[in-house]
Amino acid sequence: MVATENLKRIVDQICRDKGIDRALLIDAIEEAVRSAVRKKFGNRREIEVQFSEDLGEVEVFQYRTVVEEVFDEETEISLEEARRLDPEAEIDDDLGEKLDNIADLGRIAAQSAKQVIIHRMRDAERDVIYEMYRDREGTIVNGIVQRFERGDMIINLGRTDAVLPREGQIPKRSYKQGDRIRAYVLEVRRDVRESGKFRDAQLILSRTCNEFLIKLFEMEVPEIAEGIVKIMGASREPGFRAKIAVSSIESDVDPVGACVGLKGSRVQNVVQELQGERIDIVPWSPDPAKYVYNALAPAEVSMVIIEDERKAMLVVVPDDQLSLAIGRQGQNVRLASRLLGWKIDVKSESRYANLENSDYRSLLEVEGMDEGLADRLFAAGIVSAGHLAGAETGQLMTLARLDEEKATALREKAALVQPPEPPAAPPAAAAEEEASDDSGAPEVEPT
Repeated sequence: MVATENLKRIVDQICRDKGIDRALLIDAIEEAVRSAVRKKFGNRREIEVQFSEDLGEVEVFQYRTVVEEVFDEETEISLEEARRLDPEAEIDDDLGEKLDNIADLGRIAAQSAKQVIIHRMRDAERDVIYEMYRDREGTIVNGIVQRFERGDMIINLGRTDAVLPREGQIPKRSYKQGDRIRAYVLEVRRDVRESGKFRDAQLILSRTCNEFLIKLFEMEVPEIAEGIVKIMGASREPGFRAKIAVSSIESDVDPVGACVGLKGSRVQNVVQELQGERIDIVPWSPDPAKYVYNALAPAEVSMVIIEDERKAMLVVVPDDQLSLAIGRQGQNVRLASRLLGWKIDVKSESRYANLENSDYRSLLEVEGMDEGLADRLFAAGIVSAGHLAGAETGQLMTLARLDEEKATALREKAALVQPPEPPAAPPAAAAEEEASDDSGAPEVEPT
């Protein structure tokens, strides 16, 4: 018999506190004792371990075969000895004998039993947590900041801890231990042993994913929760700016107005949760041209040219709207591209007009030429590759703000595109002031 004082009470308390199935815990204890007994007596003995509910203790039985002459005491017992235990014992019977002399299993065996119990309890607790949270994947949870580990945030959700990785944190906001926080449940794992960086975490949270933004609007806007207004897409640069596209299934419900709320109350609640992240709410449209027109607001759009096969579009805007359409460091057009899932190239009206000119396009064919430099040359009267090849190096250095090496190389490359010819006289405006570079942002592809 294994000494197990108050074992039944301990089992009941663990099951109650941890929510672990009682049968699983008892099975873990039996396996631990079985492992410890084998550590002490070896693996050749046939051992059976049972937890007695009546006695509240673990009982260990050894089974041996009844034989006339014993050759192996670990697996065999003589008929004479067997009948002292059971008067009805016969040859070839398997006789079970309760072991009462194993209370002290030794330090190594006891440590082994402890490890088995800990391991099985952890597995059982993981199963409990998984079953509890698997239906909450894709929802928002509330927690308390517990601690920080190498930039990752450990969040106490009450029953268990979750990890908010560094990349899932909004960069503009810092939290301290004890702060309350809301986050999106990105992943709920059953087995965490082979899960890479977060191998000890079952719940992975995020505050930077698009889904967090969408769920916040679902919580703030009743029309979204009821299905009247739908969020058709979202794109974010967390902590800075975001765009969401909305539509309504009822003609008398304004989807943008529903999301904004009275005096902006609804959207402001979301903005506050996201630490001041600017949110553009745009009407969704099945027409890509209309959709991009809405997505680039507040910039005005003059023309949209669509290439369906490449899922790309050229958007032309007035010259004074170019910087607004592109946004700071290309942010506005980049978010619009992700929102639509299309590659977007934004150009000013003057740039587009230049691109329609075959001479201007010949400038772009020159190796080492970019649109900004081509614009400066074109405005200064160097309107083709031939004019560039025929220009003087000093003139190019002055007009295009180039060093001598760059100017000479461009002239040589231009001669390979068109024969040299004298450049045209620069327009009057260009003679007084060089045209500004409105090259804007490069083509933006959705990511």
